[in-house]
Amino acid sequence: MAQNLNWIRKKLPEGIKFKDEKLAKERYSKIQLDPGEAIGVISAQSVGEPGTQMTMRSFHFAGVAELNVTLGLPRIIEVLDARKIPSTPTMHIFLKSPYNKDKNKADKIAQQIKQTVLEDVTNQYSVDLARGEINILFDKDELKRRSLNLNKVYEQLSDQIKSADLKKKTASISIILKDKDIKKLYKLKEKLRNIIISGVSGITDVLAYKNETDEFIIQTFGSNLRDVAEIKEVDFARTKTNNFYEIESVLGIEAVREAVLREVMHILDQEGMTVDERHISLISDLMTRDGRIKGITRHGITKEKESVLARAAFEIPLTHLVDAAVSGEKDNLVSIVENVMINQPVPIGTGLPELFVKMDGVKPKPSKTTKKKAKK
Repeated sequence: MAQNLNWIRKKLPEGIKFKDEKLAKERYSKIQLDPGEAIGVISAQSVGEPGTQMTMRSFHFAGVAELNVTLGLPRIIEVLDARKIPSTPTMHIFLKSPYNKDKNKADKIAQQIKQTVLEDVTNQYSVDLARGEINILFDKDELKRRSLNLNKVYEQLSDQIKSADLKKKTASISIILKDKDIKKLYKLKEKLRNIIISGVSGITDVLAYKNETDEFIIQTFGSNLRDVAEIKEVDFARTKTNNFYEIESVLGIEAVREAVLREVMHILDQEGMTVDERHISLISDLMTRDGRIKGITRHGITKEKESVLARAAFEIPLTHLVDAAVSGEKDNLVSIVENVMINQPVPIGTGLPELFVKMDGVKPKPSKTTKKKAKK
């Protein structure tokens, strides 16, 4: 302990000392775990008990119709289950200076990030069956608002449509199908509506707002971390997403571990609950220990437990017991759950040490009569 305190002293800024070294030693000794401490049970209880008091709610961002962010208990369940697609995927995109100080600049970048499909900027689609042609009339005001023009739209359509010829006019674009098949013509018309012509794929709505530090941040509905990273005005080092699988593919498993920890702490904080960070860090470590994120579900971490009884105690007990019986699995009873089930001492706390030497007791000293008989 003295060595650790000396190490802490060296790390303290110059001029700062321990006010009370005795108190520091006492606090330090209290935070250390005893051998055999049931940290898993304590962490589960520390998170589970506040979880019973959490609300089922979502937060609505004013100004954007679809932007409702899931919070409270539903979001905690999503995080711990490691859902591949969150119910409300969202990003907090931070901007570099000077874009983060100017509302107009932040709004302009937000519109550039927002996914725009062809239907968003068109007024009318007309089909000429005789010529096998689709004529698209554009809304000039909407194109201008989204920082687009007819040339950019024409380039995007040319790249994505190879089965037809395109002709650009003053306020419209004509698409002429090569084989003039009526079914293909109507299929193409429906396909055209959802063709992405600008923005980041998957981000369907945006809102630039000012945070508590007077900095403009872009809140999104939808997430695409990889493509957002390529936008030069974005401060990617601070940008966040609530999609853990995107974080894993772009930044790696250590970033996922930190994201799980921060997300759960943030949700609990919004609910007005205080939980020690170390309880949450134990859970995030468990979810990411194998180099990829796994949920606390029967398909994730629980599935990998060696104990048959522990797996059966979680969910679908009959399936686990039958499978184990058929394959001849053996349960070594090394964990807590299975020992509780069969009424055996659990291997934690005082039940952790095992008996290495069996003492038969002290042998009685021989009496004088016994000694005389032995001499004879």
